[in-house]
Amino acid sequence: METTKILVADDNPEIREIIRILLSGEGYDITEASDGKSAVELTRDADFDLVILDIMMPGQNGYQACVEIREHSNVPILFLTAKSQESDKTLGFSSGGDDYLTKPFSYSELVGRVKALLRRYQIYRGKPQTQEAQTAETNEITCRNLTLRPASREVYKDDQPLDLTDTEYDILLLLITHRGQIFSAEHLYESVWNDVYYYGANNTIMVHIRNLRRKLEEDPANPTLIKTIWGKGYRCD
Repeated sequence: METTKILVADDNPEIREIIRILLSGEGYDITEASDGKSAVELTRDADFDLVILDIMMPGQNGYQACVEIREHSNVPILFLTAKSQESDKTLGFSSGGDDYLTKPFSYSELVGRVKALLRRYQIYRGKPQTQEAQTAETNEITCRNLTLRPASREVYKDDQPLDLTDTEYDILLLLITHRGQIFSAEHLYESVWNDVYYYGANNTIMVHIRNLRRKLEEDPANPTLIKTIWGKGYRCD
C-alpha cells in the first residue's frame, strides 16, 4: 500500500518534531522544511498528499509559499499558525489554503483536520467509480453563465476559465447540483469537508463563500447566484 506523504514547513524545529511524531504515529511519511522557499521547491520535486504550512517563516512566508505552490499543484494545504485574527484566516484562504488551524493545537484537532483533508484529496485523485458515475461525470453542468465540467473539475464563466481552489469548487458543485435547497453551515461543512462540524467552522465557510462570490458574481456585495438565507444557511438560485 502506498504511503501517504505529508510536507511540514515550519521554522521552529520543535514544532516540526512534534508534528512529525504525531503524524508518523498515524503511519504518514513526513518530510520537513524550515522555510517557505524550501517548501515550494520540495513540492516541485515530489508529490505530496498534504502540505502543512506555518505562516511566519523567514524569507518567504506561508502565504507567499502557498501562492507559489498553487501555481503547480492542487495538493491540500493546511495553515498551522499562531496568527488567529479573522483577517489572517481570510488571507490564508485567499492564498489558496484549504484549512486553518491555530497554535496551540491539540493532537485530536491536528489529526482530525489532516485526515479530513486527506480523505477528500484521495477521493478526487482516483476513487473507483461505477460506470454510471463515470458516465455522469462526462456531462457538463450549466447554471446561468457558468459551466462546470466534473470530470476535469473545471469551471467556466462566460466561456472563460475560472481559477477556483478545490474547496471553492466543491462548494459550488454542491450548491449548483442542489439548486433551491438551503444548506445550513453544518450541512455544508459536513458535505464538503467530509468531516464532523466543529465550533468555528462557520467562519471557515463564510470566508470560502466570500472568495467564491468574488470570482463568480458581478457584484459580490449583492450576490444573485449564491444567496445567504439569514438564520438558515446558503442557497444557489
